[in-house]
Formats: sequence, C-alpha cells, structure tokens
Amino acid sequence: MTDRFDCYYCRDNLHGKKYVKKDEKHVCTKCFDKLCANTCAECKRPIGADAKELHHKNRYWHEDCFRCAKCYKPLASEPFSARDDGKIMCGKCSSREDGNRCQGCYKVVMPGSQNVEYKNKLWHEECFTCFECKQPIRTQSFLAKGDDIFCVPCHDKKFAKKCFHCKQAITSGGISYQDQPWHSECFVCQTCRKPLAGSRFTSHENHVYCVDCYKTDVAKKCHGCKNPITGFGHGTNVVNYEQYSWHEYCFNCKKCSLSLANKRFVFNQDHIYCSDCAKKL
Repeated sequence: MTDRFDCYYCRDNLHGKKYVKKDEKHVCTKCFDKLCANTCAECKRPIGADAKELHHKNRYWHEDCFRCAKCYKPLASEPFSARDDGKIMCGKCSSREDGNRCQGCYKVVMPGSQNVEYKNKLWHEECFTCFECKQPIRTQSFLAKGDDIFCVPCHDKKFAKKCFHCKQAITSGGISYQDQPWHSECFVCQTCRKPLAGSRFTSHENHVYCVDCYKTDVAKKCHGCKNPITGFGHGTNVVNYEQYSWHEYCFNCKKCSLSLANKRFVFNQDHIYCSDCAKKL
C-alpha cells in the first residue's frame, strides 16, 4: 500500500495526476488556478498552471499578453522597456515616446541616427538648417543670432557691416573712416591704388589719396612758393584770394616780406603788398 499524495488544499489524491509545487506545497491544477495563480497585469485574469508565465519587477503576464502597449508587438523574446506608468513597450516605440525630440520637426531622434547637438538641444541632421536659406548646416560652420541658426554666408549677408566702397560684407578686420566701414583692401589711394590702412592720407571730393598722389595730382599750388598746399606738417593754414591760394607763411609782402595774414593788403600785378609798400609803387 503506497503513502497518500494529496493536494494541499482539496486533499484529492495526486497520484498519476498533474500538479504544481507552490511554496513547498503540492497543489492540484484546479486549486492552483483558483487559489495560487498570479493575475495577468494586462488581461487581469489568472495565469493558470497550463499557461506560460512571464514576470518583471513583481508583475506577471500571460505570454500572449506580454506585448508592446503601442504597436502590440509580442515581446516574450524581444528587448523591452517598462515605463513609469506601468506600460511595457518595445525599444522602437519607447524611443519614440520617451526619446529626445528634434527641435526642428519635433519628432523623436532615434538612437544611432545622425543628429546635431547644440546647447543641450538635439536636431536631426537634416533639420539643423540655416534660418535664412533653409539649407542643412551639416559640416559647415554656423553662427547663432538669438535662437536662430545661420550659415556663414547668410549671416554675413544679413548682419555683417557692408564695405562703403564695394558694398560687400566685411567678415573680418576692416577699418572705419568717417563713420563708414571699409575692407582694408578697398581703402586705397584713388590714383595709385596703394593701400592706405595705417598710412597718412587725405580726402578730396569723396576720394582718398596717399600723401604723394595728393601733392602731385590734387593739391592746390601755393602762389608764393609754388609747392603743393597739402595741410600736412608745418603751416597748415591757407589763405585764399580770388583764384589764388597761399600757405599762410608764404602770404607776405613782396617788397618787405611782412606777413599779411589777417592784415590789409594790396594785390598788384600778380603780387601782394602791404599798404605802405603799395603806396611806394
């Protein structure tokens, strides 16, 4: 006579029958399903002795119920993630739901895809575009203006100072003359085209000249010494009378050499005289 082998709960003899061992207790399948089975987190029904059970962090599922909450893909043998709200998702849907979103199209930037990160924000590579021309920046240099991104050509065209001479953008360096910006290579002598940045120069009728060209081609000649009146160096003051000009230090009486600047004088036969000398003529 054999020892009895009974279900812990109903005391039915388990010899030759299917049973489940639960917490060191032998339980028939009927009692197991009724009293011991875990409840499926998805369908809320018991996971019977004949069913295949999956579990994750103290939660249980029928194998067929363990699916992505978004696309319903079976996840029994697939990677998955558990969200804080209790939903189970496949890797792809989880990335879409929780992943970083592109600042351009607001769609999820999938892990491993080509992207651009700037100031802790993320873009798809094709969404990281110039605000002006809308072309992707990709490997080009770019500049930011507020929250907007510009490729270098568009930034220069829109924001850079324009050269007073050629009207093109000044991207680096440059000089300022009479509150106007110039490219260094555009700021040249009107006559000889010599660069004037860092050199002495003067202007005449909206053109600039080096000292030598101004003396030769532009400056008036002193009626006294016949040299150019440049405004450079000694004696920068000028005296004008009718169509003639003099250096102030050359504006002297022809006879006695008295300086006549700011004094009465007589102009006679192409020369100037003081009043006393003029009476003796």
